[in-house]
Amino acid sequence: MQTLKYNSRGTNVELLQLALTRAGLFNDDIDGIFGKKTLESVKDFQTANGLKADGIVGDKTWAKLMPYINGYTTIKIGKGDTFWSLANKYGTSVKAISTANPDTEPLNLKIGEELTIPFGFSLVPTSINYSYFLLQNILEGLAKRYPFITLFSIGKSVMGKNIYALKIGRGSTEIFYNASFHANEWITTPVLLNFAEQYLNAYATGGKINGLSAFALYNMATLYIVPMVNPDGVDLVNGVMENSQYYIRAKRYASKYPSIPFPSGWKANINGTDLNLQFPAEWEQAKRIKYQQGFTSPAPRDFVGFSPLSESESQAIYNFTLNHSFALILAYHTQGEIIYWKFLDYQPPRSYEIALIMQKSSGYSLEETPYNSAFAGYKDWFIQQYNLPGYTIECGLGENPLPVSQFDKIYKDNLPILTTGITQAI
Repeated sequence: MQTLKYNSRGTNVELLQLALTRAGLFNDDIDGIFGKKTLESVKDFQTANGLKADGIVGDKTWAKLMPYINGYTTIKIGKGDTFWSLANKYGTSVKAISTANPDTEPLNLKIGEELTIPFGFSLVPTSINYSYFLLQNILEGLAKRYPFITLFSIGKSVMGKNIYALKIGRGSTEIFYNASFHANEWITTPVLLNFAEQYLNAYATGGKINGLSAFALYNMATLYIVPMVNPDGVDLVNGVMENSQYYIRAKRYASKYPSIPFPSGWKANINGTDLNLQFPAEWEQAKRIKYQQGFTSPAPRDFVGFSPLSESESQAIYNFTLNHSFALILAYHTQGEIIYWKFLDYQPPRSYEIALIMQKSSGYSLEETPYNSAFAGYKDWFIQQYNLPGYTIECGLGENPLPVSQFDKIYKDNLPILTTGITQAI
């Protein structure tokens, strides 16, 4: 992890400030600037944790901060400990401890036995920039808090990062949601992660999500979520790989397209290939259109690659889909507040009716994909391959990357779409 100190800036400083806030030692705005208040908070944290209070966030300080990022700690049961006393000590609930430790009998605790203690705060941050490192820790935290889910990798990115998937539910109908195909559309990642956390919490506590019984949804369908299809690209856009060989190469690719800002305009994977133009659904037509537009070599966006499925990320999604029987898919993008529901003249049974339900509940408009973007996308291939409902959801309004200040509205608008995807896939 990057060493941080006074005057450091960026996404990792935001993560530091988030951890300090959760630890109760930072009360200022999270702004990604390591200023005086952040410095004071770091020193206070170091002192409280038996570290040298030098204000430099190196490996030892990061290690102590990690529970405030992944949302849990591990303890050994001591004499006199109970779930109730531990819940009070760590600011959590008996139910949260019980859920995280399903094989532990609360009335028969054994001294020396290890327990996972989830902290009381919501795990998924919705007000900071995202990175692959943050994603890893959120997923680890979710798996610890809710051990009945399955976390696994469906493949690797160009740089060797895992393309993670979550499996939630036990119904026979399979559904697939994904996000961050495009690097500068990374705000879609916390949309799906926040939904997953709220859904899992509602299931664990016998509650509801969007007015629906989480228990019923969980038993109705099995939901797979890939929250970050393009982890290398997200890291590039959010400034956590500056000066690496991959960053330097991407910057060189971008220099051939000076009208596209770098890195904020970057949509592609780290090879400069647009992952949502990689699928065998009239790929040659997509190539003709994008070549006519001038995207004939690796670029920040709109380069289709040298062949369909040439990139490891698109191959992973393709093979994952082939290995399942998804009844419905949602592919999350930004921006426009639009639901795209068709590919060419394909009109899968009930796809339009489901789209109307999503439109009415979200306020998003229902549209057909513009011709110049109507080929070789994941949703396009899914519809062509299976003749089943597939949707591209374009969240929010403005210029990508959308500011995190839009998150609350985006999530409110999309919560009914996310639950509709489950209820209507049956």
